[in-house]
Amino acid sequence: MEIPREVLVIGGSRYFGKRLIARLLAAGDRVTVLNRGSSAPPRGAVHLVADRDDESSLRSALGSRTFDVVVDQVCYTPRQAAVARRVFAGRTHRYVMTSTVEVYEYEDSIALVREDAVDPATVPVDLGLPWDDPEFLVSHYGEGKRQAESVFAADPVFPFTTVRVAHVLGGDDDFTGRLAHYADRIRTGEPIAVPVDNQPATYIHVEEIADFLAWTVGQDFTGPVNAASHGLLGTEELCRAVAAHFPEGKTVLQLIELGEVSPFSFARSYGMDNFRATRLGFTFSDARQWLPQAVTETLGTAAPWGWAAGERDRPGHGIRPTAGRGA
Repeated sequence: MEIPREVLVIGGSRYFGKRLIARLLAAGDRVTVLNRGSSAPPRGAVHLVADRDDESSLRSALGSRTFDVVVDQVCYTPRQAAVARRVFAGRTHRYVMTSTVEVYEYEDSIALVREDAVDPATVPVDLGLPWDDPEFLVSHYGEGKRQAESVFAADPVFPFTTVRVAHVLGGDDDFTGRLAHYADRIRTGEPIAVPVDNQPATYIHVEEIADFLAWTVGQDFTGPVNAASHGLLGTEELCRAVAAHFPEGKTVLQLIELGEVSPFSFARSYGMDNFRATRLGFTFSDARQWLPQAVTETLGTAAPWGWAAGERDRPGHGIRPTAGRGA
């Protein structure tokens, strides 16, 4: 019999984080969940309560515990990464940070972006920025993740990988309201604001990213890895999937040169290359196969005519702040 792994999940109280915990428990791992105490973990997991921003609180909650793997679902700033780096040095054999496609926000490339486009070891870190300001953090979400990756990657004190998560869809517990935004406007015929040069992006189903993170726990690779289903999706394709639930509705796209646009509409390409993860052994699904069911799950409406449960493929195996959030 295999010896159960000791796995710590920081965060993980909702969306794909809770699915990850369920998978680890089902695999026989001994799972510890650390959060601020706002929600209890599933039965079978040990619960630790601490403020991860408070180094003394974190050390006190952990005591003398050590882990085979730490999965950090809620590291958003270089300050949080610096605390974690100090606290977990000598406590874990592997550290997995959930990151985001938003680290590539300056990589406007028609080609799918590979991990080496952003080398965390070369990203400058500024701990003096107002990372405690919620508005600053929201507007600098990608920058916060980039710098957090850099803190872990520079002179690493434990084997470290960062999972750069595509935009996440699906599930009846999608709390972001992004698909609901489209549903409301299509149902009422209100305009949907999109950039004049609207670009596609890569996505991943909520179940697939939970599968990917659970798989990553058992691997030994290090460095950044992109997690995205195959295929690019544009706003128009998302609208068609949503509109299938509202046959009396109307899709009206309003082109915007300057100003706020709808979620999942981008003036630059957000396509990630998933070749590294595929080469390492993970099999991704195709986004177009699961998109209709993902919309059905989130909107909570009856599936479109002809889309029966037996006719769809199960997902295999990222808000602004949106992408990669929901841990």
